[in-house]
Amino acid sequence: QVQLVESGGGSVQAGGSLRVSCTASGYTYSRYCMAWFRQVPGKEREGVATIYPGTGRMFYSDSVKGRFTISQVNAGTTLYLQMNSLKPEDTAMYYCAAKPDWYGCSDFANFNYWGQGTQVTVSS
Repeated sequence: QVQLVESGGGSVQAGGSLRVSCTASGYTYSRYCMAWFRQVPGKEREGVATIYPGTGRMFYSDSVKGRFTISQVNAGTTLYLQMNSLKPEDTAMYYCAAKPDWYGCSDFANFNYWGQGTQVTVSS
């Protein structure tokens, strides 16, 4: 059974940094794409970054490129999102997600496993 558990959210002032983590279990990590999404109440869930643990290849949305870094350790069992130069508009619930690699890892479609989310709040 696939399980994704996020941690590390919190509150920070604009310009600050925060790192969120996701621990994965229950599947063959190297054959799955992993990603971070975020969602604000009343808005659609937005893809932030993806990574393919098999190669380390990453993909970022334009809104976070250059400020956020996705990484994985332990063959994909732990996923991180390092967030720097945070802005108030980065405030959201952040979700870890996974999908089998045959869907391709350079987009935010077809993710079918989700964590419960961790809240990130950036104050101005």
